Amino acid sequence: MPKLDKPKILVVNDDANSLFALTSLLAQWAEQESYEVLAARSGQDALRQVLMHDFAVILLDVNMPGMDGFETAGAIHARERSSDIPIIFITAFATDELDRLKAYQHGAVDFLFTPVIPQVLYAKIAVFVTLAMKNEELKKQARQLSQRTTELTASNRRLTNEIEERKSVERQNHAKDEFLAMLGHELRNPLSAISSAASLIGLPGVSAEGVHRAKKIIQRQSQHLGRIVDDLLDLSRAMSGKILLNPAPLDLAALVATSLETYRATGRSTDYDLAQDLDQGWISGDCTRLEQITSNLIDNALKYTPPGGRIEVRTWTENDDVVLSVRDNGVGIAPSLLPHVFDVFVQGSSTLDRAQGGLGIGLSLVRRLAELHGGSVKAESRGDHCGSTFTLRLPRIEHQLSSVPAPVSRATHAKPRVLLIEDNDDGREMMAMMLGGYGYDVEAAADGVLGLRAATSYQPDLALIDIGLPGIDGYEVARRLRADPATRDIKLIALTGYGLADDLRRVMDAGFDRHLVKPVDIDQLMEVIDTCARLPLAQPVAVKQ
Repeated sequence: MPKLDKPKILVVNDDANSLFALTSLLAQWAEQESYEVLAARSGQDALRQVLMHDFAVILLDVNMPGMDGFETAGAIHARERSSDIPIIFITAFATDELDRLKAYQHGAVDFLFTPVIPQVLYAKIAVFVTLAMKNEELKKQARQLSQRTTELTASNRRLTNEIEERKSVERQNHAKDEFLAMLGHELRNPLSAISSAASLIGLPGVSAEGVHRAKKIIQRQSQHLGRIVDDLLDLSRAMSGKILLNPAPLDLAALVATSLETYRATGRSTDYDLAQDLDQGWISGDCTRLEQITSNLIDNALKYTPPGGRIEVRTWTENDDVVLSVRDNGVGIAPSLLPHVFDVFVQGSSTLDRAQGGLGIGLSLVRRLAELHGGSVKAESRGDHCGSTFTLRLPRIEHQLSSVPAPVSRATHAKPRVLLIEDNDDGREMMAMMLGGYGYDVEAAADGVLGLRAATSYQPDLALIDIGLPGIDGYEVARRLRADPATRDIKLIALTGYGLADDLRRVMDAGFDRHLVKPVDIDQLMEVIDTCARLPLAQPVAVKQ
């Protein structure tokens, strides 16, 4: 334990001889009792000493000129820090009971009469010095205990935080494991259907109707796989902040009505009572992303509502917001899950079958897309089997009038000659057969070098070029085609699995005319080819190297 400071004794006396006698007498025992002796010649001097030091006891002369002992004692005890210092009055005169009462009222603990008897003085001083040392030791122990308590509290807080962080990580890991298992399930279902349909087409004796149905299954399940990949890519983009919006004024009610009509037309809402109450509300937003928000909220309601259940979709304006609400009477959300429904890799357990599928990442996308639009989304539920309500709020703008673009009509010109550069054998063969089936004259190449040779010899009107080619990639193929006077006027369409804004910029900088993200819908591809075919001849392009 650290060494305690020595207690201090203050002797106050206006008479120099008396002051010297008392301090000398006390000094004889100072080393033995381990205390220090200080002196003061007046009440004012005593007050200054009290301001600078703490004292175990004060020996105070009663009869001093100016400020006497009683006044000095009163001033010392009027100060909070020195109010508890014991004071022993020293006087040469016998005191009556009134004087003693006055002294005690001013904080005196005892009287000594001069001449002072050394043994009596020693006994009294020793008591107060011992008390001061004990008090100081207790204070120091209290400070150490307080410090230790603070350290233990901080350690306990750190330990609690570590335990919570560990539990959070364990929950996230468990959720990721469940997500990966569910992803495997969602991928195997369409792959199994595609594999079975492809095998059926190759069987001898299969009817034309069977082949037709198998082809429809392959097309439908391929689109389903594409949606799964799109969801994963969108989640990755949302988490990394790489989603870029293309905002325009639109009526949220009209957008939601179109989405609901799609659900009814495709039969996805047939087994449900799907009600709508849509009031007009104008916002500035990306139409595609807002359709994604709407679809994910409705999909979520369908997934967790048993057949025959009711789903209500409403839009209205409220102050400066346009509000979309999707309410269902399905399985509801447990209180423990409600704060986490928008977290990544979190999905409520459902007693329903998984016929409608999904990865359980839709709500995470909804929240991120809502925030990108300057809005918010929240979930409400009274608990299990009590249904749930999801409410989207977006900033309202003034009513906008927009012109409707004229529909694009298909051209009647001759079909262009097409060069297809694709390194995937199956993909190249299927694309070439599909284009041939639509009446296009197609030449195919398996890599960039062969594609450049074919462009020179075949002289196509249009080239479909995969970006991820071996040897030289699609960007370099485009640059070389644009740099060669013999091929610079060929219309170039990029085929890539990357669809971010930076990817589009790189494609256009390399000299492409259009950018398509795989898997490419056949109708979209036909429209892009037709549009490119009607473009005027390309002007010389300044290609970035």
